[in-house]
Amino acid sequence: MTISLREIGIPPRPSVLQEIDRERAKPEPDFKRLTDLISSDVALAAAVVKTANAPAFGLSRKVGVISEAVVLLGLSPVMQTVAGIVLQRVFRYSPGMERFWDSSAAVARVSSWLVQRLDLQRRVRSGDVYTFGLFRDCGIPLLMGPFPEYRAVLAAANAASDCAFTDVENAALGMNHAVMGARLAVEWGLPEEMVLAIEHHHDVAHLTGEAEGLTPRGCLMVALAQLAEYLVQTQTGQGQTCEWLKLGSACLDVLDLDPDRLPSLGLECSELLSAAA
Repeated sequence: MTISLREIGIPPRPSVLQEIDRERAKPEPDFKRLTDLISSDVALAAAVVKTANAPAFGLSRKVGVISEAVVLLGLSPVMQTVAGIVLQRVFRYSPGMERFWDSSAAVARVSSWLVQRLDLQRRVRSGDVYTFGLFRDCGIPLLMGPFPEYRAVLAAANAASDCAFTDVENAALGMNHAVMGARLAVEWGLPEEMVLAIEHHHDVAHLTGEAEGLTPRGCLMVALAQLAEYLVQTQTGQGQTCEWLKLGSACLDVLDLDPDRLPSLGLECSELLSAAA
């Protein structure tokens, strides 16, 4: 089964992201206009405030209104936050994808928590890691929607222990979800560093330095999300894959993390997930 890129409709960049980007490009952005823009969508405004108050962003105090969130977070983090919220809206009605979005949200939450827990704040921003966790696998619903046959390909890729996840997709489709996710991230204006991390998050050679392309922060985002996924899977028993078997050692090296710490991190992760539930 070979699929042409032209057969897959990448959702266009939402207008709210275009407006935020226009303001961000100005020498003197109009924060009031941004506040009014986001506030015009009550559900979006509430979601931005809720996300801004999450531990991932590490704000010194709780925010109660959009104007505070915009000022305290800054334009780029606000844009990424809005993009993550809108992403889930766009695919809200994808059939059978509820568990996928729950898993993506859990990975985003745990990976951003790991930034604080592993004392990596000087090397990568929690908010960036959170956004990456949401967008990392966004190519999956892109392929799943128009091509129901993709479910069988996805199952085979999850079970593959002797080759890269994306190699299975490439052999069956002529493309993979990482490339599609990166294209959506480009279309939606996410930073190039994050786009490349999305594109190569299944490539162990980029983590080990054998292949060029990812920045040190990009490697950290990939490693943190992969560790978060492993912890979530081991603690919930859901969505088991072979990715940690293939990427885990390289991720631990990137994070400079002793594997003996994994059991205790797993217990803390379980508490975090229970509190969130």
